[in-house]
Amino acid sequence: MSSREAILNSIRTHLAASPSEPCESVFSVAPMPVSETPVVELFKQSLEAVDGHCVVVQTEDEIVQEITRILGDRRIAISDAPILDRLIRVTPSTGNIFDCEVGISTAQAAIAETGTLVLDSARERHRLVSLVPPVHIAVVEASSIFQTLGEALAFIHQNGNISPAVTFITGPSRTADIELTLAIGVHGPQELYVIVNDGPPLK
Repeated sequence: MSSREAILNSIRTHLAASPSEPCESVFSVAPMPVSETPVVELFKQSLEAVDGHCVVVQTEDEIVQEITRILGDRRIAISDAPILDRLIRVTPSTGNIFDCEVGISTAQAAIAETGTLVLDSARERHRLVSLVPPVHIAVVEASSIFQTLGEALAFIHQNGNISPAVTFITGPSRTADIELTLAIGVHGPQELYVIVNDGPPLK
């Protein structure tokens, strides 16, 4: 018997003697505990933990009041979400978006455990509005807030296609690349306001 045949026979013998029951992997990970905090409240807590502002409202009139309160007399740019035409009671700026002080959009979903907004560009043109002005206001439905990233992605993927551009926003823009000093608003808005509609869905 050649050395090759001896090695193969040894492997076959040991495989045959191996137990048939599956062994528990040493790398198995216990499932993460699910928070008992309602997702809307958990989202609010998570967003405020990263210096975002969040208010939960019940009616469309309350949304209008909150937007008006935040805006003041600043120049604004809005996305092409049809609902915003009804909610915004001031005329958007017609000039360069880089001259606008506030950008207003909706969000297609949100992630409660991280306080993250999910903006799907296939459903709304809002990337520049959400990234360029120093203040961003986003309106999101409470029913579109999910516990985890996986649940949020499954929601925006439910029509069978996923947008080539999905933006994730967690609080104001920040970086610590410069001498490890945290700076706010370097690559995007310095302030983020999220209005959660926990009442009847907006139409």
